[in-house]
Amino acid sequence: MADSNITKRALAAALKQLMETKPFAKISVSDICEACDMNRKSFYYHFKDKYALVNWIYYTECVAALKEKGYPTEWELLEDLCAYFYENRSFYRKTLQVDGQNSFSEYFRDIIETILSSDMEEIFGRDDALAFYVDFYTDAFLCAIKRWLLSRNCMPAAEFTGLLKHCLLRTSDTIVQKFSSEAEQKQ
Repeated sequence: MADSNITKRALAAALKQLMETKPFAKISVSDICEACDMNRKSFYYHFKDKYALVNWIYYTECVAALKEKGYPTEWELLEDLCAYFYENRSFYRKTLQVDGQNSFSEYFRDIIETILSSDMEEIFGRDDALAFYVDFYTDAFLCAIKRWLLSRNCMPAAEFTGLLKHCLLRTSDTIVQKFSSEAEQKQ
């Protein structure tokens, strides 16, 4: 198992190094293998394709580390997630520009959806439209994170998460106040 991780890490380092000078779409499995002096057979033993390698990088560097921490609130999880993306923005800017089947964007969307599903079910219960609500918020978070990371002047992670938190809490408070006022007026 240790040898497997050494090989995977070598392939990951090679991909990251290549992405410093080449767009992700222009990097082939052969390029990755050549950069770390490995054969294609070794690559395919560990990964289905270069997209699976990107997803493995994200999982091992971010998701596994975040899972180990106990987060009292989702905000703290979001802060750490965004800090990771900000620190690695050069790499993720390039991977997030690729859309479609097997892309990192799809993989990341699936992770966000999994996280939000339990929260949305807690908020809405077993509502028939639960899937819609989960999709809406998943797409909103994915779009916001992509727009943030891909912007020319990407603001620091703490500033970005602060703005997200402020926006969501202020909107929620306003909606609650509005509905409370309307309910009082009807009585």
